[in-house]
Amino acid sequence: MAIAQTYIRQGHPITLVLRILEVGRSTYYAHVDQLEQSTEQIHRSGRPAPGYSYTQEGKRISDEQICEWIMELLADEYTSVYGYRKLTKMLRRQHHLMINKKKVYRLCKKMNVLRPQRKRKTKHPKRLANNSVVTGSNQLWETDIKYGWVEGEQRFFFLMSIIDVFDRAIVSYHHGLSCEAKDLVQITQEALMKRQLFDKMIRPVMRSDNGPQFISHRFAAACEQFHIVHERIPPKTPNKNAHIESFHAILESECYQRHAFESYQQAYTIVSGFIHNYNRHRIHGSIYDMSPYEYREAIQQGSVKPKIIKV
Repeated sequence: MAIAQTYIRQGHPITLVLRILEVGRSTYYAHVDQLEQSTEQIHRSGRPAPGYSYTQEGKRISDEQICEWIMELLADEYTSVYGYRKLTKMLRRQHHLMINKKKVYRLCKKMNVLRPQRKRKTKHPKRLANNSVVTGSNQLWETDIKYGWVEGEQRFFFLMSIIDVFDRAIVSYHHGLSCEAKDLVQITQEALMKRQLFDKMIRPVMRSDNGPQFISHRFAAACEQFHIVHERIPPKTPNKNAHIESFHAILESECYQRHAFESYQQAYTIVSGFIHNYNRHRIHGSIYDMSPYEYREAIQQGSVKPKIIKV
């Protein structure tokens, strides 16, 4: 069997070697499995701890003595706050020990004197959605994702939209066969451009659920770059994202359920047309039976009284 393994390691085909040496394939692989198991067991057992370390002069120091030195350092007023990394440095400086931080960590753990691990501070901390009063456009935007089904191609597509809570307009949206954080960043930038907000000091608050696109570092960095605040609703509280959820319900009943999309291109055309009609022509009962664009224009002209929204 050793000869067969030698030839195989040299690059010869396994089938050819086994046939020439008249060794069965099952016999060979059983032997290989046995060797791997024995090697794994040897590796798992590991090298036992020696119980001592050496100084730079070659003097052997027992682990008990090292533990005593560690306790002396921890009893000192100035070094009592040190963790195992700094304790390692002190042992090397004061006692000239040839010791690494892994061993000091193991000894500190054995003596139960390890310092608590520091909690990492997230660069972009989570901000929960708070109750607020919306009195005008571009104060609060909501975003979410709606799935659609292409019957002719047997696959899903995605629609990610941003709605202005005050005027109900779909400010920007992404329609595609995939939906990633980069797409969210893109439509957020487009929305700010469409509303001409890049030269304004006050930017809208963006509200979303806790989907992977919305909690991504990429979107958090974009919000910081665009100077917008991103807040996330608590789990299982879709009512806090009610306006985008309402739009998705309208989209489902008035668009998705009325069409059996034969291709993605057809779905893209129909859904895009629906959003265009929704913004410009579809009557919305909560804004004086106007379309979102008509309502926004009427507010700017002062012909209707703005409706204050509490969310």
